[in-house]
Amino acid sequence: MGNRLTQIATRTGDDGSTGLGDNTRVSKASGRPQAMGDVDELNSHIGLLLCEPLPADMRELLIDVQHQLFNLGGELSMPGYELLKDNALLQLDNALARYNAELPRLLEFILPAGTRAACQAHVCRTVARRAERAVVALQQHETMRAAPRQYLNRLSDLLFVLSRALNRMDGGSEVYWKSERLARQNDAAE
Repeated sequence: MGNRLTQIATRTGDDGSTGLGDNTRVSKASGRPQAMGDVDELNSHIGLLLCEPLPADMRELLIDVQHQLFNLGGELSMPGYELLKDNALLQLDNALARYNAELPRLLEFILPAGTRAACQAHVCRTVARRAERAVVALQQHETMRAAPRQYLNRLSDLLFVLSRALNRMDGGSEVYWKSERLARQNDAAE
């Protein structure tokens, strides 16, 4: 796939355009660079999450997710090219089932709060949703495979579940939204 970058400051983007992997140039304001940038930002936030103490299996999963996001970004940068494979989505489905099975049913909405690792997982989740929206917007104007959209959708779900698992580590718990309905249920139970 193309030559490796040896010069970073090429100044070719000074005119407001960026080069894609197929050697075409597009406006930096167009949908494809937007989606690529959101996926790149997501990957960076997952890198920050990996700075936190995490269970070994979760760390391994997130490192693989970073590689898959790099593949997804490459696919976005090369129209018509396929880098994200079907097994990447299957890996997320399996991880979702595994981690979700260990969690109690949600009683109410939870806040993006708790431990620093859980909060960073929530940041990753929200950036994944933004990246998904950018890919959906791009797919409204260009023909693309469904896999990038599906991967980001599933990854956002997984990051939510991981945030819950991270908050519950070492006897912790989620931070529930203080809704009136939950307050009434708690009062009735007492």
